[in-house]
Amino acid sequence: MGNGIEELATFAATLKFGDLPSAVQSRVKAITIDTLASAIAGRNGDETTQIEALGRALGDHGHSTVLGGRPASSAAAALINGYQVTAVTVCDIYRPALCHVTPEVVPPALIVAEQRGSTGPDLLAAIAAGLETTTRIGRAVNYQAFRDRGWHSPGVIGPFGGAAAAGRLLGLDPLRQRHAFGLAGSQAAGTFAHWGTPTIKFHQARGSLSGLMAAFLAEQGFLSAADVLANPDGGLFHAYSDGGSPDLLDADLGQDWELDRIGLRRWPAASSIQTMITSLFALLAMHPLDPADIEQVSVELSPTVFGMHGALPWSTKFSAQLSAPFVTAVVLHDRQCWLDQFTPERITDPRLDEFARQQVTVTENRDLSGTSCAIRIHTTDGRVLEDSRSVPKGDADDPLTMSEVEEKFREAGHGVLDGDVVEQALELWGDIENCRDVTPLVSMLGRA
Repeated sequence: MGNGIEELATFAATLKFGDLPSAVQSRVKAITIDTLASAIAGRNGDETTQIEALGRALGDHGHSTVLGGRPASSAAAALINGYQVTAVTVCDIYRPALCHVTPEVVPPALIVAEQRGSTGPDLLAAIAAGLETTTRIGRAVNYQAFRDRGWHSPGVIGPFGGAAAAGRLLGLDPLRQRHAFGLAGSQAAGTFAHWGTPTIKFHQARGSLSGLMAAFLAEQGFLSAADVLANPDGGLFHAYSDGGSPDLLDADLGQDWELDRIGLRRWPAASSIQTMITSLFALLAMHPLDPADIEQVSVELSPTVFGMHGALPWSTKFSAQLSAPFVTAVVLHDRQCWLDQFTPERITDPRLDEFARQQVTVTENRDLSGTSCAIRIHTTDGRVLEDSRSVPKGDADDPLTMSEVEEKFREAGHGVLDGDVVEQALELWGDIENCRDVTPLVSMLGRA
């Protein structure tokens, strides 16, 4: 076993679709389609037009597809698509490092695959390489020490995944892939000081562009450090954490797939309150309540989740998507949780606002951990309805089915893509492992 980075670079540079076990192949395809859905939904993001203006200021002319938008330069598409994946808070989550992985991995892969006319299997292999690279580094960084220093994972470790995915499609050899990792690490940044603002999502967009630039520059033979991760003098594990666990980078690499631990979000709300939403829908399925039947709702969250979401106000779409009281109220009223539940009209609805403030109580329960929650609904006729669970729908332990991913894609496409394009895209992307050139599959998701 070497220093980990060498093995990771060789893995990323040489991975083939056939190397993936069939279950992992299916998982990567589902994650890819889910990411496309998230990005298309992201056309509705409040700040998407601002990121698009930035991207086009950097390079408006080009042929790279912007999902749901008109073509742009490679740099612009990396920024815009990276932001769109995360724009409406419905993308993936790798909980061991609290990292949204797909915004940094999939957009660079799509850009290079479209430019080079890559096959479907090569695109999926590249995305698998990027997902596995990011999660391996996230596992090895020692997240608690990393978080204690204030770092936000997507902007720090995300560029490595983008560099792996783009590098695989560019045909980088292991040495140049290692240089791409060094270049990715030189662009690693993003802190939790921005929590609650759109800048926390910009980390993902910038991570996408950083990974793409790292791969393109490494393709030219540009040199970087031999070990950007474990070097005691400025290596990421020492500078951003407590030295980490470099041995985890390549432990059982290619046999034990860390990407399997990536969860997908079914609803456009904070990843840490997805368990709460799952519980609410479970209660509604068992007890078809009308809001008038509800006297009081008690929501208990773990200390970490309560600290982030328990008392957050809901004056904007983004803050509403992060607010446990508002999300509880709107799910119980609308029996749905999609973008219509976070419009200005719903956020400012006086009856909904009063319900969230007066009838929803969110508290901290120190006996709960992770995203666990416990919910009790007291009804006007004296009943007490309860549900508690530790993981949400979409978690690695309760993954979304392909049909659920496809339904999410349909919801995302509504109003952004023509209906026939949505169904055609699902058919073609559902068979992507047999595609000889993904260029038309990518371009069909944009607008001329």
